[in-house]
This record gives sequence, C-alpha cells and structure tokens, in this order.
Amino acid sequence: MSGRSLTEVLDQLEPHERPIVQSLTFDALRKWVRSHELIKQFIPKPPPVEVDHLLSVAIALFLQGSSDGKGYAAHTIVDQAVQACEQYDKTLYAKGLVNAVLRKVGLIVNPPEGEVRYPPDPIPMFFPPWWRANLKRNYPKSWQGLQIAQAQRAPLIVRVNTRQYTRDQYQELLNEANIAATPIEEVAGVKLNSALLLRDPVPVIDLPGFYSGAVSVQDSGAQVAATLLNPQPGEKILDACAAPGGKTAHLLELADCEMLALELDGGRLGKIAGNLDRLRLSSEHVRVVRGDASKAAWWDGQLFDKILLDAPCSASGIVSRHPDIPFLRREADIRTLQHKQREIMVQAWKMLKPEGLLLYVTCSVFPEEGEDQAQWFATEHANAVRLSSPGQILPTEANDGFYYALFKKNGS
Repeated sequence: MSGRSLTEVLDQLEPHERPIVQSLTFDALRKWVRSHELIKQFIPKPPPVEVDHLLSVAIALFLQGSSDGKGYAAHTIVDQAVQACEQYDKTLYAKGLVNAVLRKVGLIVNPPEGEVRYPPDPIPMFFPPWWRANLKRNYPKSWQGLQIAQAQRAPLIVRVNTRQYTRDQYQELLNEANIAATPIEEVAGVKLNSALLLRDPVPVIDLPGFYSGAVSVQDSGAQVAATLLNPQPGEKILDACAAPGGKTAHLLELADCEMLALELDGGRLGKIAGNLDRLRLSSEHVRVVRGDASKAAWWDGQLFDKILLDAPCSASGIVSRHPDIPFLRREADIRTLQHKQREIMVQAWKMLKPEGLLLYVTCSVFPEEGEDQAQWFATEHANAVRLSSPGQILPTEANDGFYYALFKKNGS
C-alpha cells in the first residue's frame, strides 16, 4: 500500500517465512473488494489501517476456505486474529472489535445448514477504474471473465530441463513423488515440449531434482518465447531485459548458442547467474552483463543473429501470480512504458544482423503495449517483416497473458 513491489518485500524474508506470508498476502489482495464490503458492513467508519489489514487477511482466509473447501476452521481464524491483535500496540485495543466482526463474517460466509450462503462478488479483486475501462474497451465480450480469471490462484507450472529429462521422464519422477501433473501441449497454437501443470502446488524444494537443475518454475505462456525464437547451435543471441533469467535458461536448454543476458537492475543480475548455475547452463559461451537495453554503451558492436526483447511493461497479464500489480500501477505508467518499449525496440534493431529475428514480448493484456507497438514498429522500419506469431494471448487457467510479435530484418 506504500507503493513497493510485493516481490521486493517478500525477497527480504527468511526462506521458511516466505511461502506462508506470500500465500496470506496474495489471498488478501485477491479478495480485497469482497473483504472490504464486509468490513464496511460491520464497521461503517473506516478502522485504522493496521486493523483494516488484519481483518483483510483474516476475511480472505474465510473466503478462500469457502471457495476451495480446504480452509481453516472458523474458530481458528478468529482465535489467531485476536492473538495477532495482542502482538502490536496499534491493534491491542481492537481485540473485541476483531473478534465480533470476524464471528459475524464467519456466519455470513459459512452460514448454518439450510441458510443462504454469502453471494460472491463476480470480481472480488481490486482493479482501478482506468484498468477496467481499458479492458472493457478492448475486450467488450470478455473483460469480466478476464478479471474473474485473474482473481484466482494461479496453478504451479514448471518447465522441464530437456537437457536432463524428457517431459514424460520427469512426469514419471513426479508420479513417484505422489505429485500429480498434466502436460500442457500448446499455447496459442505454439507447441510446447516441456510444460507441466501441477494443480496442487508444492514447494520447489519438493520438486524432484530442482536443485540439480531438472526443472524450473515458469508459466507456459512465457515458455512460448524460446520456442518461437527457435535457437540453433552457435547462434549469437541477446536476451534484453533478461532478469530473472527464465527465458535465457530456456533458450540455452534448447541449443548451445552464444548467449548474452542483459539486465539494467544490478540487484537482479545475481538471479540470472544463480538460475543458470542451478540449471548447469553456465559456460564460457554465456555472459551476464549489466546494461540499459535502450542504449548502446554496453555493446561491443558485434551483431546478433536473434534478439529476445521481453520489454518492461505494466505486467497486466500476470496479475494472478502478482496480485499487487493493480494496486501499484497508475494510468500514466502506460504512456511512460510505451516510450521505453519503443526506445529499446529501436536500439535492438540496430544490433540485429540482416535476416536476423527480433521477438518482441510483453506480459501485458493492454494493446497499447502489444499490437499498437508492433504496428508502430513495422511502420517505422521498412526493413521489418512481420512473421507468424501468436500476437495477444489472454490469461487462461493454463497460462498468463502475453503479447508476441516476431520480426525478420530484411537486409541491413
């Protein structure tokens, strides 16, 4: 609520704390609209922020349990919320209030046998008015379904490192560990060879061979990128804006190419290197470099065969995995991001060999960051030939939202 990325904050927690804190926080954000309807019903005057947030978390636990049948007992939620009040000076006074409100909420969400259950808000999550208006304008028949889908918990999707196992072989390892998984064969017509969906998420430490590089967590929509770019042995490839390195690693899993992973954020460079080390993909042919993809200061002048440009964007397509995004994003950000995306595209094009491929990617569902940008780029660059690619991919149960445009450089 103070404007910081929740991912940044969670990264500062101890490893054993992060999963439960993330789960509680994400669910509170996903149920934000619904929980505040209930808070307002029983506390007409807005309570202090600390009490509001405590109630938000507790009510989200009621609502999540009601929707999936796997929640905590009502008395446990009430008891733990009251105990939490005792931990802080600013909430100590509110024990009675929290107890009373949550007992009433519990009766509404889980009413006695035979009574009408609390009718769910079709869109329980907060989306700012400008965001809703954008989706309504661009997806008039599906905007509500889009938001409902993004308010759900995302499934765990993994990418098998095919240098170590085929997908079938790794699925057998999961079966032996009593972890059910289903192959995702394709997304938007693009065949995927290494995507598996786990309906019941497990900690990564429970995934067989995770620390020896057998598998990575990556949405199936993101796995389209390396597949589309189709790396070949010996090709010189740039992954611009590469952190945390998932797409870099996927490219290297597919071919022994000469890879340069570029990232401006110094704090995220270590994640790229760490991922490559875990996957046993680090070598003298792989460089991780700090630099701004919109400028040439880092570049040695050697042209690339292929460039993956996963541009900074609103991240409006990955809300189910990052429910803080609608709270953080501002309408003015879209214009700023558009300008940055264009700067990076123009600079990347200069670094591409004749007949080379540039894949423009965003994890956005806003056309301003997708098709509008691709059309602008094609108009501005007479030597840019658009090749077949999925274009806009909307979020589903099996993938996040992405945009893909593939260009070939026709001559110099």
